[in-house]
Amino acid sequence: MSHSPTSVRALSGGAHLIDATHTFFRLWAPKATQVTLILQEQGEYALEAEGPANGGPAKGWFSATVSCGAGTRYQYRVVNEHGIAQLVPDPVSRAQADSVHGYSVVIDPQSYQWRVNDWRGRPWHETILYELHVGAFGGFTGVKAKLASLAAMGFTAVELMPLATFPGRNNWGYDGVLPYAPHFSYGTPEDLKSLVDEAHALNMTICLDVVYNHFGPDGNYLNHYAPHFFDPDEKTPWGNAIDFSQQEVRNFYTENVLYWLDEYRFDGLRFDACHAIKDKTWLVEVAQIARKELEEKRQVHLMAENDDNCITLLQAGFNAQWNDDAHHTLHVLLTEEIEGYYANYSINPAEKLAQCLAEGFVYPSQIPELKEPGSTAENDTKLPTTAFVNYLQNHDQIGNRPFGERLTTLVPITALRVANALLLLSPHIPMLFMGEEFGATQPFLYFTSHEDPLLVEAVREGRRKEFASFKKFADSDFALKIPDPNHVDTFDASIPRPVSVDGSSSTALDWSQWISKLLGIRHHYLIPRLPGTHALMAKAIGPSAVIARWQMGDGAILAIAANLGNEMLVLSREDVCSAPEAEVLFDYGEAWQMLNKNIMPGSAFVALLEGPL
Repeated sequence: MSHSPTSVRALSGGAHLIDATHTFFRLWAPKATQVTLILQEQGEYALEAEGPANGGPAKGWFSATVSCGAGTRYQYRVVNEHGIAQLVPDPVSRAQADSVHGYSVVIDPQSYQWRVNDWRGRPWHETILYELHVGAFGGFTGVKAKLASLAAMGFTAVELMPLATFPGRNNWGYDGVLPYAPHFSYGTPEDLKSLVDEAHALNMTICLDVVYNHFGPDGNYLNHYAPHFFDPDEKTPWGNAIDFSQQEVRNFYTENVLYWLDEYRFDGLRFDACHAIKDKTWLVEVAQIARKELEEKRQVHLMAENDDNCITLLQAGFNAQWNDDAHHTLHVLLTEEIEGYYANYSINPAEKLAQCLAEGFVYPSQIPELKEPGSTAENDTKLPTTAFVNYLQNHDQIGNRPFGERLTTLVPITALRVANALLLLSPHIPMLFMGEEFGATQPFLYFTSHEDPLLVEAVREGRRKEFASFKKFADSDFALKIPDPNHVDTFDASIPRPVSVDGSSSTALDWSQWISKLLGIRHHYLIPRLPGTHALMAKAIGPSAVIARWQMGDGAILAIAANLGNEMLVLSREDVCSAPEAEVLFDYGEAWQMLNKNIMPGSAFVALLEGPL
């Protein structure tokens, strides 16, 4: 089925190209008394307040059709109810010239000629995710150049960290303020479409991280003319919560979801911090709308980041959730770090890991600090293993450390390899963070490039205070060593490179071959059997070791034994696999050989498949 539209999906606001020489401009400004369109090279035009729709009250829209075409740079001058004038960008800008404070650009969304017009997507269970930061790869063209090598390794999907235009050139992306405009320093809208096109040509899924729970601290002008966007009675860590009870706000974000999925042909979205969106009905609603609108054309994949671990989203249209419970448990087992949120996973972590392998969450449908593991009725609701995206590292779990250390610099290589094997050969959706595929040792630090000196200082000091409660940072001099987020060296240091600390590339090659081998096994033995998979058992067999068994969709039994610690354990072959004949999919640390002698070695892993093979 061809997906080559003759027209683009209409947006309520923004600049809409009517033909080569005419553009329709529309802005929602309910607290404005006057709105003027300013074209960089053509002068000023008044936008007219629209009258009541269908006899109802006016909704605060201003609009005008002007003689101009694609490439035109424009701003609005908005006079609010207090008589204050302010130059602002278009909140539905499809592109910015060079700043969140500067000119928006009229874009022809139909100018890109798609090469792949019969893409229907890949099923979710085939997903092997690779999370990346576009800026660290050199922009959209840099990511595009990397895709073929990732596909050759066995990755089936890439996930881009947020692209919404943010202040400055370098940023994680979660400070975005213009959610329709791909960041200008990464490339043009057509460059981004070419990246998506290339992914599809390589039979790869491509997903985007989107932020609908807050705006960044610099460049958000909505309070000037549309304070209805925010609920002053509901606070988040980033300020007043977005008010999804307002229909125009709801439409703004629903249209944004469809915009990325349809106009840019992304295969899926990862919704950041769903727990910070008070009105969960919108999340359910938008998932259902996206599927209704697009699934006849191709497959749509939606992921949630949700600290509440509420399964409602997973039952109402979201494919999966990023599973911090699994990450935190594995991190405690690997590093023995127990400060901060890791404290909730410090008691009997192997038992918690077993629970993750069997059920997904350790703390379902609740805030971990307030409840005991497994204490809600929702824990009885069975979800597919593919409803959980598991990982050892991601942008948050590396970058929110004060020095951004990767596990390669914190954990013995043998234990880390056991964890990698467990991640990639369990029947959950695995994700690696950029650089993990070659064992990168460079940090991934928190970086920004704010221009406001007061904001620069506030972010720098806030970063230092964030870790003040940790024992190792009690010394104020030590806290001063935390890298300055706004210094360009902080960004440069965060670019993963396939070289070891000694300058050698041999370790990177060794890691790449290791990951490729594990992904090859997953493709051949696990992925075809994943639909219908369910856990049979999982239990701790030592302080840092687990065994688990799943019945795959075709009736085969997948069994694993993993010992992340150094301690040798008493464990028999029959404890792991009761079948007389089983295929050893992967053996690390001579685990299978030693299990036949009733011993499970330290830092060892084995995965087996019991027929049908």
